[in-house]
Amino acid sequence: MTKKELRKIYKVRRKALSENQIDDLSLAISNQLLKLPIWDYSFYHIFLAIEEQKEVNTDYILNILSGKDKNILISKSNFETGEMIHFLLTDNTVIKKNNYNIPEPIDGIEISNDKIEVVFIPLLAFDKLGHRVGYGKGFYDRFLTDCKPETIKIGLSFFDAEDAITDVFESDVQLDFCVTAERVCKF
Repeated sequence: MTKKELRKIYKVRRKALSENQIDDLSLAISNQLLKLPIWDYSFYHIFLAIEEQKEVNTDYILNILSGKDKNILISKSNFETGEMIHFLLTDNTVIKKNNYNIPEPIDGIEISNDKIEVVFIPLLAFDKLGHRVGYGKGFYDRFLTDCKPETIKIGLSFFDAEDAITDVFESDVQLDFCVTAERVCKF
């Protein structure tokens, strides 16, 4: 299926999830993450869930990272340039929702892409080759292209993989892993 078709299908599937289902699935996803060999790094980039889009609740992952004393990075999106600026999440970080309901830091200690070692990535759907479908603005593809090649890219999904996304572009950045409540997919 095409990205456009998958976006439509998976937005409907996510909309049908209850708050309890989202919470249970998000907890299961965070538990699956513990099986990955990713916990010896220092700088982890994570998204803060857009509740209105019924994204994976990353609070559980934040708790794991915090408990392991990791440097946690969150982003602020610039919709004029299509880029994201990354900030260190600290006790003093003030978070506010932007016009798209994305929780973002107001400001803080900026961290460059070359420091980031692991990235947790939001998505609507993914396929068996590690391609992902997001919201279609290209923020993550631009961001991931600017990271070091060895940066570990981990998608988080409520749903299993599609067989194939038919309209993948050369500029699309593949995942290294995608984690669902049931399994870890390695690409």
